[in-house]
Amino acid sequence: MHPHAALIQRFYQAFQHLDAEAMAACYHPDVVFDDPVFIGLRGRDAGDMWRMLCSRAKQFSLQFDEVVADDHGGSAHWIARYEFSQTGRMVVNDIRASFEFRDGLIVRHRDVFDLWRWSRMALGGKGVLLGWLPPVQGAIRKQALAGLAAYQRKRAN
Repeated sequence: MHPHAALIQRFYQAFQHLDAEAMAACYHPDVVFDDPVFIGLRGRDAGDMWRMLCSRAKQFSLQFDEVVADDHGGSAHWIARYEFSQTGRMVVNDIRASFEFRDGLIVRHRDVFDLWRWSRMALGGKGVLLGWLPPVQGAIRKQALAGLAAYQRKRAN
């Protein structure tokens, strides 16, 4: 197994155990993380996002497969099942991840999933009717970033 494939596996195994510190340890200090909600998180912010999400996880499970990697890049498929804390609704998020590596660590991580599909599960009727609209998706992103900032302030105190 390529060492970068082992790194991706270590990342998701840590996630299965909600071990955000072990996840963050897989990241290069210059990491950039993107997904449809958190766009352009850099460095410590990327690790803090996982710390926040793991600390809030309820009824959480994760499966991953299709891990491949070479010297430069890699990918994986993963499915997370969890209770969305703001609504109590169950979400099954099916995600494709891509990675780039530097110095044996993940320097770029991009997760791709259908935000409208996610919003339908997480938000219910509002997500079904309005989750495809750019202003609603923008509000989801804004609320998520505000939650991350509040989490970081709380950890700093």
